[in-house]
Amino acid sequence: MVGDRGGSGGRRDPGVSVEPVRVLVVDDQQVMREGLVALLGLVDGVEVVGDAADGARALELVATTTCDVVLMDLRMPGMDGTQATRRLRASHPDVAVLVLTTYSDDESISGALRAGAHGYLTKDAGRAEIDAALRAAAVGQVTFTPEVSRRLVVAMATPDTADKRPAADREPEVVGGLTGRETEVVGLIGHGLSNAEIACRLFIGEATVKTHINNAFAKIGARHRADAVRHAYRHGLVT
Repeated sequence: MVGDRGGSGGRRDPGVSVEPVRVLVVDDQQVMREGLVALLGLVDGVEVVGDAADGARALELVATTTCDVVLMDLRMPGMDGTQATRRLRASHPDVAVLVLTTYSDDESISGALRAGAHGYLTKDAGRAEIDAALRAAAVGQVTFTPEVSRRLVVAMATPDTADKRPAADREPEVVGGLTGRETEVVGLIGHGLSNAEIACRLFIGEATVKTHINNAFAKIGARHRADAVRHAYRHGLVT
Protein backbone atom coordinates (compact mmCIF):
# COMPACT_ATOMS: atom_id res chain seq x y z
CA MET A 1 0.00 0.00 0.00
CA VAL A 2 1.17 3.52 -0.80
CA GLY A 3 1.09 5.94 2.12
CA ASP A 4 2.87 7.55 5.01
CA ARG A 5 2.83 4.20 6.78
CA GLY A 6 2.03 0.61 5.93
CA GLY A 7 -1.51 -0.82 5.98
CA SER A 8 -3.75 -3.57 4.71
CA GLY A 9 -5.95 -3.66 1.67
CA GLY A 10 -9.61 -4.64 1.53
CA ARG A 11 -10.82 -8.23 1.40
CA ARG A 12 -13.11 -9.76 -1.21
CA ASP A 13 -14.87 -13.11 -1.32
CA PRO A 14 -13.23 -15.61 -3.70
CA GLY A 15 -14.80 -15.58 -7.15
CA VAL A 16 -16.22 -12.05 -6.88
CA SER A 17 -15.20 -10.11 -9.98
CA VAL A 18 -16.55 -6.67 -9.03
CA GLU A 19 -13.75 -4.11 -8.87
CA PRO A 20 -13.17 -2.82 -5.31
CA VAL A 21 -13.64 0.80 -4.34
CA ARG A 22 -10.10 2.12 -3.98
CA VAL A 23 -9.85 4.52 -1.05
CA LEU A 24 -7.23 6.97 0.18
CA VAL A 25 -7.58 7.81 3.89
CA VAL A 26 -6.60 11.35 4.96
CA ASP A 27 -6.55 12.33 8.66
CA ASP A 28 -3.93 14.15 10.71
CA GLN A 29 -4.56 12.07 13.84
CA GLN A 30 -2.49 8.90 13.57
CA VAL A 31 -4.76 6.82 15.79
CA MET A 32 -7.84 7.80 13.78
CA ARG A 33 -6.04 7.25 10.47
CA GLU A 34 -4.76 3.83 11.46
CA GLY A 35 -8.16 2.92 12.83
CA LEU A 36 -9.89 3.85 9.57
CA VAL A 37 -7.35 1.88 7.54
CA ALA A 38 -7.91 -1.16 9.77
CA LEU A 39 -11.70 -0.72 9.69
CA LEU A 40 -11.88 -0.43 5.91
CA GLY A 41 -9.52 -3.37 5.56
CA LEU A 42 -12.33 -5.51 6.99
CA VAL A 43 -14.90 -4.34 4.45
CA ASP A 44 -15.44 -6.55 1.41
CA GLY A 45 -15.16 -4.62 -1.84
CA VAL A 46 -13.09 -1.78 -0.38
CA GLU A 47 -9.34 -1.48 -0.91
CA VAL A 48 -7.25 1.08 0.99
CA VAL A 49 -4.57 2.24 -1.44
CA GLY A 50 -2.88 4.81 0.79
CA ASP A 51 -3.11 7.14 3.76
CA ALA A 52 -1.93 10.67 4.43
CA ALA A 53 -1.70 13.03 7.39
CA ASP A 54 -2.51 16.27 5.54
CA GLY A 55 -3.94 17.67 2.34
CA ALA A 56 -0.62 18.25 0.61
CA ARG A 57 0.44 14.63 1.05
CA ALA A 58 -2.99 13.50 -0.11
CA LEU A 59 -2.58 15.41 -3.38
CA GLU A 60 0.81 13.81 -3.93
CA LEU A 61 -0.63 10.32 -3.42
CA VAL A 62 -3.65 10.90 -5.66
CA ALA A 63 -1.26 11.94 -8.43
CA THR A 64 0.67 8.66 -8.19
CA THR A 65 -1.98 6.16 -7.03
CA THR A 66 -5.10 4.77 -8.67
CA CYS A 67 -7.85 5.97 -6.39
CA ASP A 68 -11.65 6.20 -6.60
CA VAL A 69 -12.52 8.02 -3.37
CA VAL A 70 -10.58 10.13 -0.88
CA LEU A 71 -11.93 9.84 2.67
CA MET A 72 -11.04 13.35 3.84
CA ASP A 73 -10.77 14.93 7.28
CA LEU A 74 -11.30 18.71 7.37
CA ARG A 75 -9.32 20.25 10.23
CA MET A 76 -5.65 19.47 9.53
CA PRO A 77 -2.43 21.50 9.85
CA GLY A 78 -0.93 22.92 6.68
CA MET A 79 -3.35 22.31 3.83
CA ASP A 80 -6.72 21.51 5.39
CA GLY A 81 -9.39 19.24 3.96
CA THR A 82 -11.40 21.98 2.27
CA GLN A 83 -8.37 23.35 0.41
CA ALA A 84 -7.25 19.86 -0.54
CA THR A 85 -10.75 18.98 -1.78
CA ARG A 86 -10.88 22.06 -3.99
CA ARG A 87 -7.46 21.40 -5.51
CA LEU A 88 -8.05 17.68 -5.86
CA ARG A 89 -11.39 18.12 -7.65
CA ALA A 90 -9.80 20.64 -10.02
CA SER A 91 -6.83 18.44 -10.93
CA HIS A 92 -8.49 14.99 -10.62
CA PRO A 93 -12.21 15.41 -11.36
CA ASP A 94 -12.62 11.63 -11.66
CA VAL A 95 -11.70 11.15 -7.98
CA ALA A 96 -14.52 11.68 -5.48
CA VAL A 97 -14.07 13.18 -2.02
CA LEU A 98 -16.07 11.98 0.99
CA VAL A 99 -15.63 14.15 4.08
CA LEU A 100 -15.37 12.38 7.44
CA THR A 101 -14.96 14.89 10.25
CA THR A 102 -15.84 15.69 13.84
CA TYR A 103 -17.40 19.01 12.85
CA SER A 104 -20.97 19.52 11.61
CA ASP A 105 -21.27 23.31 11.78
CA ASP A 106 -22.80 25.12 8.81
CA GLU A 107 -19.58 26.83 7.78
CA SER A 108 -17.65 23.55 7.60
CA ILE A 109 -20.45 21.84 5.67
CA SER A 110 -20.95 24.63 3.15
CA GLY A 111 -17.19 25.06 2.66
CA ALA A 112 -16.68 21.38 1.93
CA LEU A 113 -19.62 21.17 -0.46
CA ARG A 114 -18.59 24.30 -2.34
CA ALA A 115 -15.11 22.78 -2.66
CA GLY A 116 -16.65 19.78 -4.42
CA ALA A 117 -17.12 17.07 -1.78
CA HIS A 118 -19.51 14.25 -2.76
CA GLY A 119 -20.66 13.62 0.79
CA TYR A 120 -20.29 14.64 4.40
CA LEU A 121 -20.16 12.24 7.36
CA THR A 122 -19.36 12.86 10.99
CA LYS A 123 -17.00 10.58 12.89
CA ASP A 124 -19.80 8.92 14.84
CA ALA A 125 -20.75 7.14 11.60
CA GLY A 126 -20.54 3.35 11.73
CA ARG A 127 -18.74 0.97 9.38
CA ALA A 128 -21.86 0.20 7.34
CA GLU A 129 -22.63 3.91 6.88
CA ILE A 130 -19.07 4.70 5.80
CA ASP A 131 -19.06 1.70 3.45
CA ALA A 132 -22.33 2.78 1.81
CA ALA A 133 -21.15 6.39 1.49
CA LEU A 134 -17.86 5.32 -0.14
CA ARG A 135 -19.70 3.19 -2.70
CA ALA A 136 -22.13 6.02 -3.41
CA ALA A 137 -19.31 8.54 -3.86
CA ALA A 138 -17.47 6.16 -6.20
CA VAL A 139 -20.40 6.30 -8.63
CA GLY A 140 -21.01 10.03 -8.27
CA GLN A 141 -23.82 9.95 -5.72
CA VAL A 142 -24.04 12.24 -2.70
CA THR A 143 -24.42 11.11 0.91
CA PHE A 144 -25.06 13.09 4.10
CA THR A 145 -25.60 12.09 7.71
CA PRO A 146 -29.08 12.94 9.06
CA GLU A 147 -27.71 15.91 11.04
CA VAL A 148 -26.00 17.38 7.97
CA SER A 149 -29.15 16.84 5.88
CA ARG A 150 -31.21 18.64 8.53
CA ARG A 151 -28.87 21.62 8.53
CA LEU A 152 -28.95 21.83 4.74
CA VAL A 153 -32.76 21.73 4.70
CA VAL A 154 -32.96 24.47 7.34
CA ALA A 155 -30.51 26.64 5.41
CA MET A 156 -32.36 26.18 2.12
CA ALA A 157 -35.70 26.91 3.79
CA THR A 158 -34.54 30.27 5.18
CA PRO A 159 -36.66 32.99 3.48
CA ASP A 160 -34.70 35.16 1.10
CA THR A 161 -36.69 37.13 -1.44
CA ALA A 162 -33.74 39.12 -2.73
CA ASP A 163 -31.45 36.26 -3.66
CA LYS A 164 -32.13 32.51 -3.73
CA ARG A 165 -28.48 31.47 -3.43
CA PRO A 166 -27.20 30.25 -0.05
CA ALA A 167 -26.48 33.23 2.18
CA ALA A 168 -22.80 32.34 2.46
CA ASP A 169 -22.45 32.60 -1.34
CA ARG A 170 -23.93 36.07 -1.74
CA GLU A 171 -21.83 39.20 -2.11
CA PRO A 172 -23.03 41.90 0.30
CA GLU A 173 -24.05 45.30 -0.99
CA VAL A 174 -22.83 48.51 0.63
CA VAL A 175 -25.79 50.43 2.12
CA GLY A 176 -25.48 53.48 4.35
CA GLY A 177 -21.97 52.68 5.54
CA LEU A 178 -22.83 49.09 6.51
CA THR A 179 -22.45 46.25 4.06
CA GLY A 180 -25.53 44.21 3.26
CA ARG A 181 -24.35 41.40 5.52
CA GLU A 182 -23.61 43.80 8.40
CA THR A 183 -27.08 45.27 7.96
CA GLU A 184 -28.59 41.78 8.14
CA VAL A 185 -26.64 41.01 11.31
CA VAL A 186 -27.69 44.26 13.03
CA GLY A 187 -31.31 43.61 12.02
CA LEU A 188 -31.19 40.12 13.50
CA ILE A 189 -29.68 41.51 16.70
CA GLY A 190 -32.65 43.85 16.76
CA HIS A 191 -34.91 40.82 16.58
CA GLY A 192 -33.18 39.43 19.66
CA LEU A 193 -31.19 36.63 18.02
CA SER A 194 -28.00 35.33 19.61
CA ASN A 195 -24.76 34.96 17.66
CA ALA A 196 -25.41 31.23 17.27
CA GLU A 197 -28.94 31.86 15.96
CA ILE A 198 -27.66 34.51 13.54
CA ALA A 199 -25.01 32.09 12.27
CA CYS A 200 -27.66 29.44 11.65
CA ARG A 201 -30.02 31.91 9.95
CA LEU A 202 -27.34 33.26 7.60
CA PHE A 203 -25.57 29.92 7.07
CA ILE A 204 -22.22 31.24 8.28
CA GLY A 205 -19.96 30.48 11.25
CA GLU A 206 -20.18 32.18 14.64
CA ALA A 207 -16.66 33.56 14.19
CA THR A 208 -17.84 35.26 11.00
CA VAL A 209 -20.87 36.66 12.82
CA LYS A 210 -18.58 38.14 15.49
CA THR A 211 -16.46 39.78 12.80
CA HIS A 212 -19.55 41.37 11.20
CA ILE A 213 -20.75 42.55 14.62
CA ASN A 214 -17.40 44.14 15.46
CA ASN A 215 -17.25 45.89 12.09
CA ALA A 216 -20.87 47.06 12.31
CA PHE A 217 -20.51 48.30 15.89
CA ALA A 218 -17.44 50.32 14.90
CA LYS A 219 -19.33 51.94 12.01
CA ILE A 220 -22.50 52.82 13.93
CA GLY A 221 -20.73 53.70 17.18
CA ALA A 222 -22.42 50.95 19.19
CA ARG A 223 -20.81 49.96 22.47
CA HIS A 224 -23.06 46.96 23.14
CA ARG A 225 -26.03 45.05 21.72
CA ALA A 226 -28.58 47.49 23.19
CA ASP A 227 -27.10 50.24 21.01
CA ALA A 228 -27.36 47.94 18.00
CA VAL A 229 -31.02 47.21 18.80
CA ARG A 230 -31.78 50.95 18.95
CA HIS A 231 -29.98 51.42 15.62
CA ALA A 232 -31.99 48.58 14.08
CA TYR A 233 -35.32 50.11 15.15
CA ARG A 234 -34.26 53.63 14.19
CA HIS A 235 -33.38 52.57 10.65
CA GLY A 236 -36.31 50.25 10.05
CA LEU A 237 -34.33 47.01 10.24
CA VAL A 238 -36.87 45.59 12.67
CA THR A 239 -40.54 45.40 11.69
